[in-house]
Amino acid sequence: MVRTMSGIQPTGDLHIGNYLGALVNWVELQRRYEAFFCVVDLHALTQRPEPAALQRRVREVAIGILASGVDPDRSTLFVQSHVPQHTELAWVLNCLVPLGDLNRMTQFKDKSAQQPENINAGLFTYPVLQAADIVLYRAERVPVGEDQEQHLELARETVRRFNHVYGDTFPEPQVVKSHAPRVMGLDGESKMSKSRNNEIGLFETAEETMHKLRSAKTDPARLRRTDPGNPQVCNVFAWHGFFSPAAQRAEIDAGCRSAALGCVDCKKALAQNLEQVKGPIRERAAALRAHPGRLDEILAAGAAKARAAAEATMTLVRERIGLRAPRGGGA
Repeated sequence: MVRTMSGIQPTGDLHIGNYLGALVNWVELQRRYEAFFCVVDLHALTQRPEPAALQRRVREVAIGILASGVDPDRSTLFVQSHVPQHTELAWVLNCLVPLGDLNRMTQFKDKSAQQPENINAGLFTYPVLQAADIVLYRAERVPVGEDQEQHLELARETVRRFNHVYGDTFPEPQVVKSHAPRVMGLDGESKMSKSRNNEIGLFETAEETMHKLRSAKTDPARLRRTDPGNPQVCNVFAWHGFFSPAAQRAEIDAGCRSAALGCVDCKKALAQNLEQVKGPIRERAAALRAHPGRLDEILAAGAAKARAAAEATMTLVRERIGLRAPRGGGA
């Protein structure tokens, strides 16, 4: 079966951007492909997280993945650092990727601007580890958001380079487009992110969600309820596109354009529809937190399966590049 692979960083609490941009796709992809899904804690080290906080976030992200519908009987869910072959292959690929290719990565510039006091080498070589994450499982389909397309192209170029130098070894990964390649935050100006404090949390209650939506940016030209609005430029209406039925969206569109519907009414309707999705996710997450041993079992089983697949790849890679295991025998 064709394989797919994807990961989420445990750098903050999950939000609806993660849900729309990744988790909805994962639930669908596990029905079509052999799926490997990963909490990429090694990538998170570029932000130098506090150790206890990192451990908590790893578990919370794993809980969110499962609560959103990823089935451990259909998918392999694991933590990146539990499979040491990720870093082994990353070093091999580091020795193939030209410095100029990494210099062109726009995310390094963006991340450096966000943490100017901690511009580390991991930020620079991050795309190489990401490429290793993918090709380690010989994944042929990779779901990516808008901001990761450049990294996937680097992975594809790296596969071509490796295959040219060492012989046909890896399949070239193909993009699986996200249903929501870029989910904007409450400010309507930047991508939803915990670090930008513009997110709606996946586990937040209905009251917390509505509190945040009150400050969400809408049509900038609509200053009063009597002003006719343009839903096509309203960030809140864009979210309705993901969480509200088509008939209701049509009513909101018409009401906004005719000034029959106020922005507060629009936000209340969105909050109700968000709760229809988030309420069951919260309940399933609470059940997992109540039985932490179950989560441990799922992650341990996933890591074992991932290590087996990863070691099969690395055995082939070591042979191709000339690294051989020590032969038996005495002194």
